[in-house]
Amino acid sequence: MDSPDSATISTVTLPPPPTPPPPPPSSAFTPALQHASSREDHYVASITEEHEVTCWGCGLILILSPYTPIFKCGWCGAITNHNAVKGDNSYFWWRRMRDRSFVCVLLLFMSFIIGGGIWAIYPIVFSISYFCGMLHITVSVMLSITTLSTYTLSAFRSPGAPPLIPWGSYPAVGKGRLEGYTFCNYCSKPKSSNSHHCRSCGMCVLDMDHHCPFIGNCVGAANHRVFILFLISAVISNFYVSVISSFAAFYIWPPIRNLPISVLSGPTDYMVVYGFLKEIAFSFFASVESLSLRGFVLIYLFIASVSVEIGLCVLLWQQMSFIYEGKTYLIHLSSRGSNRNSKKDCQNIVRFFGCPYSATRCLLGFWNSRKIHTK
Repeated sequence: MDSPDSATISTVTLPPPPTPPPPPPSSAFTPALQHASSREDHYVASITEEHEVTCWGCGLILILSPYTPIFKCGWCGAITNHNAVKGDNSYFWWRRMRDRSFVCVLLLFMSFIIGGGIWAIYPIVFSISYFCGMLHITVSVMLSITTLSTYTLSAFRSPGAPPLIPWGSYPAVGKGRLEGYTFCNYCSKPKSSNSHHCRSCGMCVLDMDHHCPFIGNCVGAANHRVFILFLISAVISNFYVSVISSFAAFYIWPPIRNLPISVLSGPTDYMVVYGFLKEIAFSFFASVESLSLRGFVLIYLFIASVSVEIGLCVLLWQQMSFIYEGKTYLIHLSSRGSNRNSKKDCQNIVRFFGCPYSATRCLLGFWNSRKIHTK
């Protein structure tokens, strides 16, 4: 038996490593490598050139990621939108002429209502009593002055332009001074987030509610309160005109022929009721034929005042609803379909009209007070 020391150790000889294949000839490798490197240099150069953008707010150069049409500057906070395209403003003067025409027509209508009321109503009211005539003059003058003055302020006062702030240069613009501002392509100046450009007025309007063609002006931060006062005064004035014109028309209306009311005391059928209504209609139109010109003016005043009053009541209710919700009509349109809810409170109406807290404490104390529960 052999001992371990006498065992033979066999060695295994490893094969040499394979030699790498020879490189391809330079004529086949060099053009492809040069083409690839040139394409890479072209792409790098184009990306660097496209995304070095200057901020319009502070003038700093920004390096952006690819495909960034809307971005916000990290220094001044200005928002840049490359997708915003300047629209056509060639119909600006046509819109201004349209608005001024509406203003002229509305002024003529109000003048006719006031003048027609003076000519048709005053003699009738004074014929009743001197006190009624003086009371009617006092109320008419107050309503006329209030309506015309508030309408003039709404139509010819500036709706409110955004405040002018420095922009365009880094030393003049501090950090966060243009937070949320965008660039108006029409006015070529900064526009705050609560401003909107009106193409009919040709300016940016602060807290714009809507553009009203009947006043030929926008309703914004500077004239919104006066516009609401005009609506309230116009509603009250039209209601008073409708009441006083109907009273005066009834006072001077020719007597209607007596109708046989006794036919309805017995058993009636369809034909009897139809004949009775027909007699009423014939008697009414017969009395209209003998009506004077003053009576026709009173009828027109009544119909016109009621029609205008209905439209103004709808507009006033809509405006007061938006004020109660603490937003404007444009904000209501932009928030439609979103989950953004505003706080509905009577304090929004108080702040809108600028009433001091001491004057509204008693009025709103009961509304906002907590309920007291007794055990």
